[in-house]
Amino acid sequence: MSAVDSKAWLQFYPEWTPHSLDYGETTLLDVYDNNLAINPDKPATYFFGRTQTFSDLDRQVRRAAAGLRAFGVRPGDRVAIVAPNCPQYVAAFYAILKLGAVAVLHNPLYTAHELEGLFKDHGARIAIAWDKTASTLEKLRGSTDLETVISINMIDAMPTAQRLALRLPFLKSTREQLSGEAPNTVPWDTLIGDAIGGDGKDLKNPPEVTKDTIAVIMYTSGTTGQPKGAQLSHGNFFAVILQGKNWVPGLGDRPERMLAALPFFHAYGLTMNVVLQPLIGGELVIIPKPDIALIMKLMKKHTPTWIPGVPTLYQRIVEAAEKDGVDIKGVRAAFSGASTLPVDTVEKWEKYTGGLLVEGYGLTECSPIIVGNPMTTDRRPGYVGIPFPDTEVRIANPDNLDETQPDGTAGEVLARGHQVFKGYLNNPEATAAAFHNGWFRTGDMGIMDSDGFIRLVSRIKEIIITGGFNVYPGEVEEVLRTHPSIDDVAVVGRPRPDGSEDVVACIDLSDGAALDPEGLKDFCRERLTRYKVPRTFYHFQELPKDQMGKIRRREVQAALLERLAAEEKH
Repeated sequence: MSAVDSKAWLQFYPEWTPHSLDYGETTLLDVYDNNLAINPDKPATYFFGRTQTFSDLDRQVRRAAAGLRAFGVRPGDRVAIVAPNCPQYVAAFYAILKLGAVAVLHNPLYTAHELEGLFKDHGARIAIAWDKTASTLEKLRGSTDLETVISINMIDAMPTAQRLALRLPFLKSTREQLSGEAPNTVPWDTLIGDAIGGDGKDLKNPPEVTKDTIAVIMYTSGTTGQPKGAQLSHGNFFAVILQGKNWVPGLGDRPERMLAALPFFHAYGLTMNVVLQPLIGGELVIIPKPDIALIMKLMKKHTPTWIPGVPTLYQRIVEAAEKDGVDIKGVRAAFSGASTLPVDTVEKWEKYTGGLLVEGYGLTECSPIIVGNPMTTDRRPGYVGIPFPDTEVRIANPDNLDETQPDGTAGEVLARGHQVFKGYLNNPEATAAAFHNGWFRTGDMGIMDSDGFIRLVSRIKEIIITGGFNVYPGEVEEVLRTHPSIDDVAVVGRPRPDGSEDVVACIDLSDGAALDPEGLKDFCRERLTRYKVPRTFYHFQELPKDQMGKIRRREVQAALLERLAAEEKH
């Protein structure tokens, strides 16, 4: 019997993780209201030293919701948020949900060109935005439905002493990094003031909001490169936070400080911080971007207990702790995603913090987690883990998706579960292509061992076909990352005239290291079959990455081909 048929992974569930959970009809508004009732005076946000309680936060949420209601926002309407992490972001998010509306989340660093097509797609009339993005959004008024921009000044959420200090002339450049002029906008403080909507105390949760109501739209390019709006429901998010709470031992049983360094406009940062927060009554320790100097200050003064992140975040924290002798004990649990977590990072992290660090996996369309390593000694470095409760995962034959691959054989990762979305906004064709007989197609190639543990080998579109053999970039990269001269690497295909590809490696060298192609080839030959060994090694000063720190292989490949074309001309 295969691992899928027997659900072999259940043997690794610890006593605190049930095989199945009761999700009921719970919405995110139910979770929010329940937390407010039991934790009104607990700290909700911490921003550069300024704390607000859940009651304080709720006052902002209600006033913001009343202001949005006065601007005509009704259940089902879409409201965009275009901002970095800050306390106003959290209030805006829940204010939108309080009205039964949909929060559409965007990267605040996007250009008007990048945002225009997205705004045309979702049709939001109102955007809540960082004041520094106001000029970008101004350009969208003529070509999209956007009418009103509400501007957030992050400095307003800081402690009084820092707000005053930022007025000093010699801190002008710091002030300009945090805030900018925002003409033709409604300031956040005006939105939540008495003049527009009042205090919002009369607000009731709209009766039409159910677990199937869309809560969030996030744009993802997937494997096609064309952005698509993934629609995630209240029930999708509740499922994944309930699963997560039952995955991490003791999460929320004691006061939790949650490091909010991952961007809220990304599914991982939103779910692991903003959405999870009211379920566990945690305090969001918010920073606008994952700046290591800011993080290390927090590790000293206001140590988080829960740190969701990406491998580079943990590596940089450990390096800074080693270099400066900072004690980072007290982090009880950390959950890593987005890219492969090196074993060395896990070992160092756990030595320095005394807490657990495990790897998981998912996609925006899965709210975003479907698989995680058990938070026990059974976790397995190099593997993304085993399916979450009530989540089915199987490895399908890419040539016949109805057929499940034998244990240990690579195929496409397919998933089913409460956290899997229903479809893309205004895109029935992409939605149909994303599913096969009710199973979500992840576009990732993976292998499930006979005991249910899963490891990923590549994106389907990134498989390199060389001499008739399939080479999975992730497998080669995993080997190369263990070499002391390599800081980071992307393995891609270099096209050949016959239509196949050569395996090549684009590498970012460690400080002081020299490029030694023959030495690297010898290193690979000891660990990989010959056809998987890169033919050529190219040195890159920096490899293109997304906002989560994940290398974009397709962009690396495009940059390499540009470089090769330029060299040919010369």
